[in-house]
Amino acid sequence: MAQLQLDLTTLRLFVAVCETRNFVHAAQRQNLVGSAVSKRIATLEAQIKTPLFVRQRHGVSPTPAGETFLEYARTMLGEAQRAEQAMAAYASGVRGQVRLLATASVMTESLADDIVEFMRLPAHAGIKVDVEERFSPEVARGVREGHASLGITWDTVDLQGLKTAVYRSDHLGIVVPAGHALAGFKKVDFAQTLVWEQVSLPSSSAVQVLLERAAAQSGQKFQSRAMVSNFEAGLRMARSGLAICVVPLEIFRATQNTAKLKWVGLKDEWATRHFLLCYRQREQLSAAAQLLVDHLHRQPQ
Repeated sequence: MAQLQLDLTTLRLFVAVCETRNFVHAAQRQNLVGSAVSKRIATLEAQIKTPLFVRQRHGVSPTPAGETFLEYARTMLGEAQRAEQAMAAYASGVRGQVRLLATASVMTESLADDIVEFMRLPAHAGIKVDVEERFSPEVARGVREGHASLGITWDTVDLQGLKTAVYRSDHLGIVVPAGHALAGFKKVDFAQTLVWEQVSLPSSSAVQVLLERAAAQSGQKFQSRAMVSNFEAGLRMARSGLAICVVPLEIFRATQNTAKLKWVGLKDEWATRHFLLCYRQREQLSAAAQLLVDHLHRQPQ
């Protein structure tokens, strides 16, 4: 197949037709006439040499090839939008823009403060930092696939093919009501906590995968009473007495209304988590991204 000659207007029209299932409605969305949209799609199908839509009496529907192309079209439009935003930043006098992916734990514990400190330095006044929250495996994948120049994730994640630098550490513990049977301990083994129902995180969370693996290795089952999307919600569940939950000490200390709760450390080796900065190649990073890496790497471990 010859190289495709794609333009953003055609991609937007293609996506609009997929979403509206109608050439006329897609044309109205893009302020064009229906015949113009139909011609663009026909030209695109001629280039690809594959039908992208099944024409029906009252509209169209994507073929399997059309569904596949839709994923790529949305990705290309998203990348184009990010490029436009980055160039607009330069045009407005910003000397650098860094896109960073990070886990929820890192965001809550320390990253926001560290980035504020970085951006307040006079030498960095012209640098903009965009941070997006993702689960640990998605951070590594996003950096590897070029969706962001930097990532911060747990060191247990597959970081093959990426360069890394140490960022910070945190410490997992079990949070229980003040009157709970475990509240009198300073530290316990995770296996001791499995007698009680716990708050779980989404199955795609690296922490949840670790907890269930640790439970299985101890010959027990992780009993989930409720699932939440983050540690803060887990603390609210623990405060209500519904279930106990695993939370980093750093998040527990930073959270208000914990007077009736007790954080009990976990003795397990995996309970001390190490976070890493990751990127593809340092020489491929912009000057702004390199400055941010150096700043974050200097933070207390």
